[in-house]
Amino acid sequence: MPSLAGGGIRMRVIVLGAGVVGVTSAWFLAQAGHEVTVVDREPAAGLETSYANGGQISVCHAEPWANPKAPWKTLQWLGEEDAPLLFRLKMDPAQWRWGLRFLQECTPARARGNLQNLVRLGLYSRAQLQQLRADTGLHYDELSRGILHYYTDEADFDAAIPAAAAMREIGLDREVKNAAECLAIEPALAKSRLPIVGGTYTSTDESGDARKFTEELAALAASRGVAFRYQTRVTRLKQAGDRIAGVEVEYDDDGDTVTELLQADAYLVCLGSYSPLLMKQVGITLDIYPAKGYSATIPVAETDLAPTVSLTDDGYKLVFSRLGDRLRVAGTAEFNGYNLELNEVRCQALIQRTSEIFPDIAGYGDAEFWCGLRPATPGNLPYIGQSRIANLYLNTGHGTLGWTESCGSAHAIAELVSGRRPEVEFPFL
Repeated sequence: MPSLAGGGIRMRVIVLGAGVVGVTSAWFLAQAGHEVTVVDREPAAGLETSYANGGQISVCHAEPWANPKAPWKTLQWLGEEDAPLLFRLKMDPAQWRWGLRFLQECTPARARGNLQNLVRLGLYSRAQLQQLRADTGLHYDELSRGILHYYTDEADFDAAIPAAAAMREIGLDREVKNAAECLAIEPALAKSRLPIVGGTYTSTDESGDARKFTEELAALAASRGVAFRYQTRVTRLKQAGDRIAGVEVEYDDDGDTVTELLQADAYLVCLGSYSPLLMKQVGITLDIYPAKGYSATIPVAETDLAPTVSLTDDGYKLVFSRLGDRLRVAGTAEFNGYNLELNEVRCQALIQRTSEIFPDIAGYGDAEFWCGLRPATPGNLPYIGQSRIANLYLNTGHGTLGWTESCGSAHAIAELVSGRRPEVEFPFL
């Protein structure tokens, strides 16, 4: 095999999944000199969990779900149909195992360690995205106006102050702001029917449409030699000894189902919530469980008093991102297996809260609702690196931070596949 510049061997790599994580992984693998093929069951890139997410590049949102206060809050929300975090308890061993691991991650020491790792990865990833944008000129309704966490409850605001201090210690510029400063950063908050008591602001964070970015980057990658196999279903990993010998796929050809074995030197799993189902075939258990998130995309006119700074409503676990003439509102998490049905109560909860904060937006009646399965791990840390099978790699389990961490984790996995250690400090596999 030919050698790569800077060391390592040029390989044929198959990437499973064409969401934002899979496409960025393919891009950086190709940039590193590898021959890359991407396989996805959808007809184009970015059509599942990347389709209508919250739109934030939010290093400031790196505080893990698992923290000392989480168990009590989760119990309080049980049975509330519009709760920010809703567990629908099922006779599902994977759900119960995930829940027990989640509780283990709620100790102060574990939460602090996870926070540090997530902030490091987020900062690295944001820098990689900015460099990629500079190199390619991609546009995806991006805005670089920072992210403001606002609070309508004094207790929540008080709790955010030490969390912001902990992030500043790691190198993130999350600054505490009083109510007047919050309104100066985002004047649209002045119309809120609820009092804004304070906030925290990270001026270096960004926002943008993850689906547009994924589509544009996939097209650019294809123009530079990356092969995309769409409408191709991954059915099985074929193992031979301590290696993967191929990935079995299916696709339709004039009404007939065709089965094919795709072979490469290395295989990278970027299948989000579906990764543990595939990995189970080769005896590897991943603590990933689908957390269904909801979004509403609301048309806005220039005359609407809609925000232009990306916002996070920590009390209700919602985020707001301005995407051109649209406002994306997203959030909440529902642990209900692989169910993708839209829950009308949870959809309307997004609109209800948004209309309380931004009452003058006219487009609520034309909102488009969506839900997707975020691949959540108990401590929010993704799986990045080599599995115990030598030529099988993982880049999956990013939870709510897939868009934020995509470029960094993709650059890191390309380095690892190439036999190099990534620059960022992170517990890689």
